[in-house]
Formats: sequence, structure tokens, C-alpha cells
Amino acid sequence: MINYTFKSIFTLYFESFVKMKAAMGFKTSKIEYIFKELDEIYSAIPLQEPILTKELVKVWRESRLNDSERTLYDKWSIINQFSRYICHCGFVCYVPPMPKQKGRVFIPRIFTCEEMRCFFASADSLRSQNIQPNLCLFSMPTLFRVLYATGMRIGEALSLNNEDINFEKGVILIKKTKNQRQRIIPITSSLEVVLRQYLRYRDKMPIKSVNQKEIPLFISHTGNRISKSTAYTWFRKILKLCNIPFIGGNHGPRLHDLRHTFAVHTLMKQVKSGKDMYCLLPILSVFMGHKTLFGTESYVRLTSEMFPELNVQIGAISSYIFPSLEKMIREYEE
Repeated sequence: MINYTFKSIFTLYFESFVKMKAAMGFKTSKIEYIFKELDEIYSAIPLQEPILTKELVKVWRESRLNDSERTLYDKWSIINQFSRYICHCGFVCYVPPMPKQKGRVFIPRIFTCEEMRCFFASADSLRSQNIQPNLCLFSMPTLFRVLYATGMRIGEALSLNNEDINFEKGVILIKKTKNQRQRIIPITSSLEVVLRQYLRYRDKMPIKSVNQKEIPLFISHTGNRISKSTAYTWFRKILKLCNIPFIGGNHGPRLHDLRHTFAVHTLMKQVKSGKDMYCLLPILSVFMGHKTLFGTESYVRLTSEMFPELNVQIGAISSYIFPSLEKMIREYEE
């Protein structure tokens, strides 16, 4: 919660919207900061009803000259949702359309199998020059293996608690997901070995109740949950050790690319074993927590580009999906 008291006519709706989002499991700090911007502007305007008009949205937009395109897009999304919320409350409001995102095409960095072997070997060889209170180096090798072995998002992995790991059933329960849909991921035999070894050494740390069910799975020496920025810092160090160039400027490699690599390597392995890639897509989509197959289909193209030798197999397995023009003409004439 931000240290700010809303003062405009939208106060009750700002507060109820934030509570609704919090109850759904969303983080609300960004929403509150956006509402703070709106509140500061609209509290100075004499309004009779909590109705968001096109003119009021325009006034807010003209005040955000220094915001980046990405920042503005996020803010438009919240305002769009808030306006719809007020409409559901019985007021006829202007719902601002979402702007088209320019230059948002991003090609992920798919690591090769050899690069992944080097990555994990380098992660295991990491050493710290001095002991710091918030040091969490010992968690990094296991965290990165979990990301690659399950395709989790970094936020999902760092939100895991001890109770979310069930060795008896062989599954990991992910509660805090991007799409607010809990999902279960199976624990492979190799991942089980890694997790059990990590927990065995972690539980020896002089941290109170470190093995209690509500304690974070991945922690620092003080028992605190690891942050995304910390994980990303170690990720960059490992890339350097592996001589994998970091381009930067939103061109990666990113920590999220471990998730993309998991998807492509999974499809590669299945195609090599003779499985139908397109029959696997629904399974992979659920496994990765995608809302639709659209987000998963791109991995088919990435797999065929990354491993061109599989194109013949992909074509043979899925040829019935895209029939040839000659076959279509022949069937039509018959």
C-alpha cells in the first residue's frame, strides 16, 4: 500500500477497485500509483459524479509527457479496466481503447543444449568473495534448474513456499501466476534429486523455522524471499562466465529466456521421439499456464528455426494439417 490518501470524487471507487484486485491475488502497488496520478489531477477539478469522460482521460494523458511507451501502455490498461469497473457500478463512462504497441516484437534467445550444460556448470562454480547478510548464492543453481526444468516464470518460482512442493505426489503447486490460474507441474526424477539436495542443505542453516510450510522455498542467508533483481544479477554473471554475450536494450538474453528454452527443448525432444508436435501444443500450453494456444504456437516456429534438421520430421508428422495445393485440387476435381 502506498502512503497516500485519495481525495477526489473517485476515492471510493479507487479503494474498492484496489481491494478487488488484491482479493484476486494481484499486486496493487502499481495500480495505486496510477490512481494517485489520476486523483491528484481530478481532485482539482469540480466534478459532480464519478464519471470518467474522454476529456478527463485526455487531461491525464497530457500530464504524462515524460512517460515511456511501455509505461503508458501499462497505465492505459489500468485506466481501461477501472473505467469498465465504474460502468459495472452503474455509471456510463468513457472506456479508453488500448493503444497499439509499436516495436514490441521480441525474438527470445533460445539456448542450445551445450550452452545449458555450460550454464549449469558455471552456476555450480559460483563463489562469493565475502559473506553478506542478504547473500543467496547457494539458492541460485537450484532456482535456475527449476526454471529450465519446469518452464516457470521467475515470479512464479520465487513465490513458491515449502508447502507447494509435494514429493509424495510428485508435483509442484503454483499459486501465484501471471493469469491468476493455479496450476500443477510434475516433478521429474532428476529435478526431485536437485530439490531434495537443496532442501537438505538449506534446512541446516541457522534460520528459525526454515522448514515450516509457509516459509519461502528459495531464501537468502537471513531467510528472506529472493527478489527478481537478485536472481537477474546472478543470471548475468553466469552468462559472462559462459561467454554468452549480453546485448541489453531489451534484446536479452533475459532470465525469461530459460522459460522459452524449456518450451523449445521440450518440443525438440518430443519430435525426435516421433510425437506429433501439434498434438503436444495443448498439453504444453496448460503446462506453461498460457490462456490460449496462440502464446504456445510460436514455439513451433522457434523449434523449426533452432533445429532445422527436425523440419522433415515435423512435416511428416503434421502433413495432414496443411494439405498440399495439388492434393486439394485433385480432391476437388474428384
